[in-house]
Amino acid sequence: MKFSTFATVAMAVLSNFSGAEAYWKGFNVGATNPDGSCKSQADWETAFNTLKGLPGYFTSVRLYAASDCNTLANAVPAALATGMQILVGVWTEDDTHFNDEKQALLNIILQYGSDWIIAVSVGSEDLYRGDTTPDKLASQINDVRGMIRSVGANQEVGHVDTWTAWVNSANNEVISACDFVGTDGYPYFQYTAIQDGANVFWQSVQATRDAVNAVKPGTWVWITETGWPVSGGDYGAAVPSVSNAQAYWTNVACAAFEQAHTFWYSYQDYSASPSFGVVDANRNPIYNLAC
Repeated sequence: MKFSTFATVAMAVLSNFSGAEAYWKGFNVGATNPDGSCKSQADWETAFNTLKGLPGYFTSVRLYAASDCNTLANAVPAALATGMQILVGVWTEDDTHFNDEKQALLNIILQYGSDWIIAVSVGSEDLYRGDTTPDKLASQINDVRGMIRSVGANQEVGHVDTWTAWVNSANNEVISACDFVGTDGYPYFQYTAIQDGANVFWQSVQATRDAVNAVKPGTWVWITETGWPVSGGDYGAAVPSVSNAQAYWTNVACAAFEQAHTFWYSYQDYSASPSFGVVDANRNPIYNLAC
């Protein structure tokens, strides 16, 4: 599918949503500190308060796992203390790990209730990596949904994957199992020049929505990962820089926050290469996050 302008694609996506809806907007936040240590409750509170202090006042985050680094055990009390809401991640790979993740989520719901939960994503880019089969992943989604329903949590349960996985009809069984679909799209990794980044991104969103609606009409597509790196290597015509990350934020994030539940990548990863983080080692914004 080809679109001639960013505006054309953005309006096509916008038409799928009601202007009366309020959308979650937040960041992907890892469970480890830049030095590799696991975040403590105090570290989570610091991160959450930093996000609330950014332009736009962000009060929602996406986490990747439940048990790893005692993620939920430390993050949930910090979220309750700071007014943060969480898109929970449940890691699916290998049965023992999956069971540990489920138990960690169940334990924390039994301890704190579920009002802090935005939704639950069972797995992250498993289909893209080829680490599982669609039928097994669909079964795991249904398993987690049944578990949280059994303790009174009614939030949506879905899966996060790349847009290329969602448009692959071999994965339709996973779409059918989802209450919501989270799509990840990075024009940077598609060798895209920054001036074409917004258009390429919105094409991926629209392609995902078309694929999802063909299988399960009315299912919402959430934007669960996108961003542009401030540093790192070139990817063809895609060049990391602070100015390019700023342009991508202005042209994509500011529109996405008004059109869909959106979780930007990422809060902080200044030691990575390429680095997509929006705050530096001192938790100051690397570029202007105002919209």
